Amino acid sequence: MITRFLTAATLAAVPIAAHAQDARPAKSAAPWTLQQAIGDPDDFTLSGSIRARYETLDNEFRPGGGKTDDLLSFRTTLFAEYHPGIFRIGGELMDSRAYLDDAKSAVSNNDVNAFELIQGYIGANLGDALGKGSKTVLTLGRQTIDLGSRRLVGRNNFRNATNAFDGFRAEFTGADKTYLTVFYTLPLNRLPSDKQGVLDNKVQWDRESFDVAFWGGFLTKPALVGRANLDLYFFGLNERDAPGYPTKNREIYTPGLRLYSDPKPGKTDFEFEGAYQLGSTRTSTAPTAPDKQVSAYFIHAEVGHQFAGAWVPRVSLEFDRASGDHGGKDYTRFDSLYGPRRPDYGPTGIYGPLGRNNISSPGIRLEVTPNKRWDGSIMYRAAWLESATDSFANTGVKDATGGSGTFAGQQIEGRVRYWIVPKLLRLDTGAALLINGRFLKDAPNANGYGNPIYGYADITATF
Repeated sequence: MITRFLTAATLAAVPIAAHAQDARPAKSAAPWTLQQAIGDPDDFTLSGSIRARYETLDNEFRPGGGKTDDLLSFRTTLFAEYHPGIFRIGGELMDSRAYLDDAKSAVSNNDVNAFELIQGYIGANLGDALGKGSKTVLTLGRQTIDLGSRRLVGRNNFRNATNAFDGFRAEFTGADKTYLTVFYTLPLNRLPSDKQGVLDNKVQWDRESFDVAFWGGFLTKPALVGRANLDLYFFGLNERDAPGYPTKNREIYTPGLRLYSDPKPGKTDFEFEGAYQLGSTRTSTAPTAPDKQVSAYFIHAEVGHQFAGAWVPRVSLEFDRASGDHGGKDYTRFDSLYGPRRPDYGPTGIYGPLGRNNISSPGIRLEVTPNKRWDGSIMYRAAWLESATDSFANTGVKDATGGSGTFAGQQIEGRVRYWIVPKLLRLDTGAALLINGRFLKDAPNANGYGNPIYGYADITATF
């Protein structure tokens, strides 16, 4: 099945690539939208989307999984906001469902969250109440959150279901574009959480609880020095066991910073982000598991250059490192909190072996944008374990003795996106190959199926 998929995806991409350099988006009327359908009122916003995706995986890497996995998923959203004057009342429904899965599939409530209210809030836009040229926004209720690079807090775009939070958020943007937000939220526990409920696409409303709280502050200072921008943040995650919901009793505090410049044609750009975690956690969700002090970290470093001219190619060298647990007196495995993995580590869904924990990984990426209708990228990564005795990244593969070494393998992944109808209908297709290194071959619980190979194709209508 993977061969048929890759053949079809290649045949679809070839004609696009063949005419991409010379193609020019045709002049046409603006695409139909729900907003237009209701007369485009000034005080009401209405929008939606539908995405259908097929993905397939050969040589499953997760211990105990079947050799192959296929998934057909659908995600539908509908967003509405009434904003008379300074006030806002908004809501968003997301319906995430999956088919072709079975008991051995990697499908989970990351993929299935049927008919869920992911946003439902009231708010106020206070304008320049805190200074001329400034903007202050208050939001109370259920909401999604994107902050900075989104590595630790972000709305999931590739994943079929997303993170959402109940709580309060205040945002301030100064006249010089300095941005500050503070928030206190209760993360939603996505339901259903049992495998059968996921396989049945069971409609079960997500729940929040004061037993899990996520809070913090985030500051962006643009043009700190020249083209360099600065992000500073501090996040807190406090959780405790609740009836029927055991946790690790995490008390984790994450300070971090990010220095970066934005890519521009003919310019070299850079990015450095680092975060440290401290606090305490149990080593598992078992009530008798020992408590340990937390001491963990992650870094991302990147330098790139975007060339001027046709296709505006950008080449970047990247390095990611996130600590794993070394089994000492401290717990040292980094917790990626609520951050999406797709931008750094490739497709997730039923794939997604790489993640922001127990990894040391250099890579090189090439991105091209021939015109406004299509773009593409390809990336190569080599990956090692930061700790030889902890499970590697998101695979679940582990050798507690450390005898399987630290070289996990190499990943090659690429994607092509094309606007079939600009601003309305978009095709996204891609593939990834994980070439197993010694660790993924020799670890005691490795499946031994061979090199995982994955492909996907989806089409999204936005209206």
